Amino acid sequence: MTGNELPGGTYRMGDLALPRFGYGAMQLAGPGVFGPPEDRAAAVAVLRTAVESGVRHIDTSDFYGPYVTNEIIREALAPYPEGLHIVTKVGARRDERGGWLPARTPAELVQQVHDNLGRLGLDTLDVVNLRVGGFDSPEPGSIAEQFGALAELREQGLIRHLGLSTVDADQLAEAQAIAPVVCVQNFYNIANRQDDALLDSTARQGIAYVPYWPLGGMSPLQSDALDKVAARLDTTPMSVALAWLLQRSPNLLLIPGTSSVRHLRENIAGAALELPEDAVAELDGIGGRGVTARP
Repeated sequence: MTGNELPGGTYRMGDLALPRFGYGAMQLAGPGVFGPPEDRAAAVAVLRTAVESGVRHIDTSDFYGPYVTNEIIREALAPYPEGLHIVTKVGARRDERGGWLPARTPAELVQQVHDNLGRLGLDTLDVVNLRVGGFDSPEPGSIAEQFGALAELREQGLIRHLGLSTVDADQLAEAQAIAPVVCVQNFYNIANRQDDALLDSTARQGIAYVPYWPLGGMSPLQSDALDKVAARLDTTPMSVALAWLLQRSPNLLLIPGTSSVRHLRENIAGAALELPEDAVAELDGIGGRGVTARP
C-alpha cells in the first residue's frame, strides 16, 4: 500500500463512495470525551494527517466534548477538501459533570442538527446518525417520531443521508419505512459479536455497517487467542483486530479513533494486514468464547 491508498477499498453509503477505513474523532476531546484536549495542536495534527493519508470519512458528534471535536475539525480542515465526508450523530447531550443524557425529542434533534451545521461550518450534513440506545446496546421501542423529525430536515436539504446508531433490527425496519437508511453504527468488534445477524442483514440490504469501539473502546481488547495470532503473524493484536473486521464483511467500514499521529499510522498499516484462513478461523471463535480478562 502506497500513497493515499487505504486498506479495504471503498463502499457506497448512499451516493457517497467512502474508503472503508475512516477516522473516529471522539478521542480528540479531553479525558472521558469531556472538555478540551491537553494538546489541541496535536489534535489538529491528527486530523490533518488522517486526511493527508487518504481518510475521507470522519465520524464526530457535537456532544463529544461537548462541541470540542467539531470545533477542532473545523479549525484543522476547513475549508474542507473535495471528497471529504463528515458523519455526525444526534440524540444525546452532556451534563455539567460529563454525564451522557438522552436528548431525543424532535425539538432537541432539530436543534442539534443546526448546532452541528454551525460548529462545523457546513450548509448540509452528509450523514446524520440518530443515536437511540444506551451506552453500548439498543433499547427497544419505536423511533418513528425521532427519525421522522430528521427525515423532515433531509427533505429541507439540511441533511443529505440518514443513519442509525445503537439500534436493533426492528428499529432499522421502522426507520426504513420512513426514509432511506444508509448506515448503522453499533457496538461491534472481534470480541463483541452480538450484532452478527444485523451485520449480515445490512450487508444483504446494501447498508453500511460502522462499528464503534472496533478496538474495544474504554477497555482495550484483551484475548489470549488474539495475542497468539498476532505473535504468529509478527504484528500487534490491534492490527489483527482491525484486519479481521475488514475481512468480516464487505459493508463494514472502520472508524478507529486516536489522539496520536503515531497510532493513526499504526492503525492504517495494521488494517492492511491480510489474515490467512487458519488465523481467521481461530479468531472467529473469540466472539463465542468471549475475551480473557487480564488486569
